[in-house]
Amino acid sequence: MYKTALQVSNIMKNLTKNILILSFVILIGNHWGYAQQDSQYTQYMYNTQVINPGYIGSKDNTSVGLLGRTQWVNFDGAPKTGTLTFNTPLGHTENMAIGASLVHDEIGPSLETNFTIDYAYSIKLSEAAKLSFGVAAGVDVLDVDFSRLNVADQGDIFQSNIDHKLQPQLGLGMYYFTDRFYAGTSLPNVFKTKHFDSMNIDDIINGNQGLGETTAAEELHWFFISGYVFDVSEHVKFKPATMIKAVKGAPLQWDFSANFLLREKITLGAAYRWDAAITAMAGFQASDQIFIGVGYDYQTTDLETYSDGSYEVMFRFDIFNHVERIVTPRFF
Repeated sequence: MYKTALQVSNIMKNLTKNILILSFVILIGNHWGYAQQDSQYTQYMYNTQVINPGYIGSKDNTSVGLLGRTQWVNFDGAPKTGTLTFNTPLGHTENMAIGASLVHDEIGPSLETNFTIDYAYSIKLSEAAKLSFGVAAGVDVLDVDFSRLNVADQGDIFQSNIDHKLQPQLGLGMYYFTDRFYAGTSLPNVFKTKHFDSMNIDDIINGNQGLGETTAAEELHWFFISGYVFDVSEHVKFKPATMIKAVKGAPLQWDFSANFLLREKITLGAAYRWDAAITAMAGFQASDQIFIGVGYDYQTTDLETYSDGSYEVMFRFDIFNHVERIVTPRFF
């Protein structure tokens, strides 16, 4: 009787796991190709939470992250991005985590800030592997100040600013990981939100003053990330990683990076963004709890003629609940 009950219990666990996996695959798969080029990150492998909430399910320590990025330096109106993340295991459980993410973007006359509460639930697939499902729910706030534009002919379309426009934010992600490998897929926001309600093109051509149809909208983004850690020697680890971003109406974007960890203290690496940029990265484990990273992008397009590249700085502070995690950092 006990053996039969145990078998039924295992069957139910496997069935529940398969239903969860299938649901996420269907939901994410239905939105393939409908992703927007969201905020750009050079050190995406260390800033994973903002693009995939499932990532926090892989952490068994409390972590705070801060990142600042200035893109296309000296290019007027170029993007500037800042992120703040927090995540921690939930209570004494081994399969739940909670966190929060704050992302602030400044592009030309617009300021956009989104805040989410992140939750992840992990399923143990084997002794070495887990699969984490993440949800991020929150709000997006948009401000547009048209007075910051250099407009030759001011018209009614530039008279009404957008002040604190609120829209819901809901992100989903899956993250599979072992102590050496990870792969994840995510939609940072499943809502296709509209941003601007200004005159449509016919109104502008005909000189009409009324407001027309929406002229800009935020498309859905789709992300895929993966990486693996190799032991080159006793004191050297090598980690190739990749990220693919897809968006409706924009070319597929592919990033490939290669990082070396030397004596578990110094990280050196480089990356290539397909038809866009070459990147250099460096990091330093200042202490068991503190990691500092920097990145520089050199544009491989004509844009480099008008800018001085892109710069990124990140800071991570970890609080370990288990001392053994300090001795063998996971490198992602």
